[in-house]
Amino acid sequence: MSHLVLLGDSTFDNGAYTAGGPAVISQVRKRIPVGWRATLAAVDGATMADVAAQLARLPADAERLILSIGGNDVLQQADILGAPVTTSAEAIELIGTAARRFEAAYRDMLRPCLQIDRHTTICTIYSGNFPEPAFQRIAEIALTPFNDAIIRIGVEHGLTILDLRLICNAPTDYAGSIEPSSIGGGKIAEAIVSAAKNDRSWPRSARIIG
Repeated sequence: MSHLVLLGDSTFDNGAYTAGGPAVISQVRKRIPVGWRATLAAVDGATMADVAAQLARLPADAERLILSIGGNDVLQQADILGAPVTTSAEAIELIGTAARRFEAAYRDMLRPCLQIDRHTTICTIYSGNFPEPAFQRIAEIALTPFNDAIIRIGVEHGLTILDLRLICNAPTDYAGSIEPSSIGGGKIAEAIVSAAKNDRSWPRSARIIG
């Protein structure tokens, strides 16, 4: 038997945004094989600093960790998009500095996860569904160095990486701008279960699923 535990933020804890439709955890439970279990430890609004508390509440038989975190940490730094600069190089440096801080914090956060499950599955930060096309393009570009950090860390540790930018790639995948709808949640659940079912031996080589 495998026991999957979903850690992180509202990417998994999306029940408040589905307008009565099934949340990610419900859709995971419908898809896992008979005898498997799935537990939701993720909390809407969580940041990387909150993952330690989620790990402290893990069920004793937790076997496989699925982690989606970092979006709220990036949102907390969204003001840099409006920071005054005189050159494009200054703008790039602002984002680069924020991404380097993010990477250091992500590495620190992930370390205890790997002590529990050394092949923890991690997720990139999806691009969202913002109403203004210009802001949508800016958001996608600005997120790139943060997602690069997540992917780089995953590859270094030989982890499975769910690229949510590819999985949640349609407006109907979102409830509002940044939360998964039931449709998007279904895609996420399918990717989680597919990764677990087809990776029974949890090989050391990294792979990206999108």
